[in-house]
Amino acid sequence: QVQLVESGGGSVQAGGSLRLSCTVSRYTRSRYCMGWFRQAPGKERERVAAIVNDGHTTYADSVKGRFTISQDNAKNTLYLQMNSLKPEDTAMYYCVADWRPSLFCLSPEYWGQGTQVTVSS
Repeated sequence: QVQLVESGGGSVQAGGSLRLSCTVSRYTRSRYCMGWFRQAPGKERERVAAIVNDGHTTYADSVKGRFTISQDNAKNTLYLQMNSLKPEDTAMYYCVADWRPSLFCLSPEYWGQGTQVTVSS
């Protein structure tokens, strides 16, 4: 069973930055997708960014140019660097993982517990 543990959420003013981390355990396959989703109150869950085993990435249009997803395989850690944060980025952010890289985590099998990000204006 894959375990995902997020950290790094918090409160920040608009224009600020945060970096989310996700530590992955028991993830041993060579082909995978990992990513981040978010969900704000009253809104649908949204895929923010994803990265697959060959390094290809994808981003939601709303975060392109502001967010960067990366991974440190030696540390089994996934990151989401969030810059130029806006109040509309406020949401619970979830780390996800899946064994089907071709789907770019559209429907991930594994989810973390989430970390809250709050951006004030």
